[in-house]
Amino acid sequence: MAPRKVYPLAALTAPVRLALFDARVTGPLLVALLFYPDKLRSVLPARLHQYVTSQTFIRILKACLALRVVGGVSGKVSDMALNNWTGKASFVKSQEIVLITGGASGIGELMARGFAAKGVKVVVLDLGPPKEPFPAGIHFYEADVTSSVQIASAAAEIRKAHGSPTVLINNAGVGFGRTILTEPEQAIRKTFEVNILSHFLTVKEFLPEMIERDHGHVVTIASMSSFVVPAQLVDYACTKAAAIAFNEGLASELRSRYKALNVKTTIIHPNWIRTPLIEPLTSHPEFKGDVLEPEEVSVAVVKQVLSGKSAQIVLPERLTRLRGIRGWPTWLQAIVWKSQGKTLDLFEELRSI
Repeated sequence: MAPRKVYPLAALTAPVRLALFDARVTGPLLVALLFYPDKLRSVLPARLHQYVTSQTFIRILKACLALRVVGGVSGKVSDMALNNWTGKASFVKSQEIVLITGGASGIGELMARGFAAKGVKVVVLDLGPPKEPFPAGIHFYEADVTSSVQIASAAAEIRKAHGSPTVLINNAGVGFGRTILTEPEQAIRKTFEVNILSHFLTVKEFLPEMIERDHGHVVTIASMSSFVVPAQLVDYACTKAAAIAFNEGLASELRSRYKALNVKTTIIHPNWIRTPLIEPLTSHPEFKGDVLEPEEVSVAVVKQVLSGKSAQIVLPERLTRLRGIRGWPTWLQAIVWKSQGKTLDLFEELRSI
């Protein structure tokens, strides 16, 4: 795994952010300031003594602690709501079958190997086998996930050899990085077929058995472009915005139409991921964005599925606030749009060299 880029400003402000926004630090610090100021002075540098008696600083700490507590409670309630207030989480490794589309390369392959390492049986659907042979716990089936006929054929073989999948991870995806005017129609159609229409086809094939048993998990791999649409990724972002609607609608139908409260739904929104496709962009000296390692995404998905619970996950977590960007003032949204446009300008420059 390549080392994460460390920004000097982030490193310098880390202690302040820790003190203000981590309740494990803010709470004890507040107690020390209120009840043991003399002891705190004895261990602090002289230049910081003024803060020990600063009422403004104490009020800030109280506000930050209150926000963290409210946020923590809200997070727990949200978790319960996503899981239909049942509190039931069930995942028995020896009894589960995880099916991953696009699992023969990239993040899909990492997930497949990650589940297998945990002792879970894995089935992979992809257009071709992996470069390195899979271990015994992973079973490959060739299929185009945009074809319902090929999915049904592979599904029949899977059920005969292994049983019905209990987890479906819709991971297959493509992107071409062209403007609306320069991207060929065929590429646009392929983006929609692979990135979102295939979700409907795989769910139609594998969800009925999950509903019948009231046990299963459907994972949707989306993107931060579900919320912020960069230039040159419009078709891709459209499919990832559609993935949100698909995940929400699927969860709603499981609750209200099929009463399958224990069939879980999870959606993952990763930011830029270090892959060969965007390596020229992420290695550019002017690129300032966070870059996730593929292993970080695969580990997050494996961990969530093993938990047996539904979730909405943004990676990295600090970007979670961007989910609400549509409710921001337009001028704030425009700043984000402009920054994304500049990022893709670098990519276009590199591609044209």
